[in-house]
Amino acid sequence: MNHAIKRVWVALTVLFVICLGGLSYIQFFDAESLSENALNKRELYREFDLPRGAILVDGKPIAESVPTDDGQFEFQRVYNDAETYAHLTGYYSLANGTTQLESQLNDWLTGTSSDLLFDRLSAMFTGTRSEGASVELTIDSQLQKTAFEAIPKGLKATIIVTNPKTGDILAMASKPSYDTNLLAVHSTAKAAENLKEISNIDGLSPYRNPAISNPVTPGSSFKIISTVAALESGKFDMDTPIDNPVSKNYPHTNTPMNNFSEGICARDTRAKLEFIFAQSCNTPFVEISQTVGKDAFTEVAERFGYGQQLSIPQNVVPSEFPSAEASEADMAKMAIGEWENKATPLQMNMVAMAIANDGVIMKPNLIDKVIAPDLRVIEDPKPEKFSTATTPEVAEQLTELMEGPVLRGTAMNARVPGVDFRAKTGTSQRPAAEDGTRMVNSWMTGFAPADDPQVAITVNIQDVDYDTGHNTAGALMKTMLEAVFNK
Repeated sequence: MNHAIKRVWVALTVLFVICLGGLSYIQFFDAESLSENALNKRELYREFDLPRGAILVDGKPIAESVPTDDGQFEFQRVYNDAETYAHLTGYYSLANGTTQLESQLNDWLTGTSSDLLFDRLSAMFTGTRSEGASVELTIDSQLQKTAFEAIPKGLKATIIVTNPKTGDILAMASKPSYDTNLLAVHSTAKAAENLKEISNIDGLSPYRNPAISNPVTPGSSFKIISTVAALESGKFDMDTPIDNPVSKNYPHTNTPMNNFSEGICARDTRAKLEFIFAQSCNTPFVEISQTVGKDAFTEVAERFGYGQQLSIPQNVVPSEFPSAEASEADMAKMAIGEWENKATPLQMNMVAMAIANDGVIMKPNLIDKVIAPDLRVIEDPKPEKFSTATTPEVAEQLTELMEGPVLRGTAMNARVPGVDFRAKTGTSQRPAAEDGTRMVNSWMTGFAPADDPQVAITVNIQDVDYDTGHNTAGALMKTMLEAVFNK
């Protein structure tokens, strides 16, 4: 009998220790992950009764919590100019959780950040309600509005404007977009119904910011990096003549690479970089890719940001330059921005930033400052270097080359009188439409003015016919240049 009692006692003790250990683990080690889990509705219900901090642009709220008398919660999250900012703010939803900046800034907005510990203690002792901090973005409201309204309805397109000297993001707008207020409603049934309708919009995901989450082939805009690799190799300089046939087979294949058919590449069968770059000729990059080599090419791409983790503080999907298994033919395709070479619009903006800033990429950033409820600034991010992409000398050479497309090449339709704009265009091939129409992704990325760059601007349009893509990309770039420089 004593043995039976002893066994029961040991079993109960073990169970008690296990329960105590599990409770301790949850309270002290796993509490944060459980709190942040999207399935933890209890945390969301608790937060919905708190005055959540605002997200601000130019001092005005684009997301704020306002008092409500609907009987469920004391506050309702409201988005102002919602579609313009939807891909930045994301949404704060009882039914669907949080996304984008609403998620990434949650600790500050709810007041649970360690930076606000004093505020929470003060509220506890005074019996007042603890409030979240407000976050001011680097976005320029006028540039953001101009960018969003300029994109034609029905296109899948993104425009990014940054300050290459600081990394501050001044505009980041994409279409299609949606009204985030539809997902912030307190009725979970209505929010779920609205989410279903939004998810059916062609080319739209309410979970993704197209500027940072959807890498696609960059086409000839990638030739900025390819040309940097060529110049850094020491095998090419600005005066090196390179074979420029109308068509040339990819290495060790019978598959031809053709030159840009809409331009005048056929005029010179052997040309210097100035002509090749301005007219966006393809075939010289077969020789360039073979001469530079796989390892050096990959290393240059990584310096410009390919494959690198980045938070702005939204998490950026890394761009892809897969070289491990790439053949010489594959490398030639990637050198002109095709095959498995995939870049986000932000990535190609960082390429322009590097050339504009003497080869140095400043870390892209959306946060200007974080403001406590008592209006003191608790976070004031300073410009931060992301990488040295190339040397000042090579950046200066690319600045010279990037004048050609604007003056006499593929970016002439973006020219603005009085603005010394430097750019590179890109057209990457997409599967043809059902009627046989040639479909492309169109790009333009560049900076201005050349002698003292104030902005880097990138335009990306996806899944359009060539004429629409080329003409619209140029028109959008011109609109943004006019807006920046008041032309």
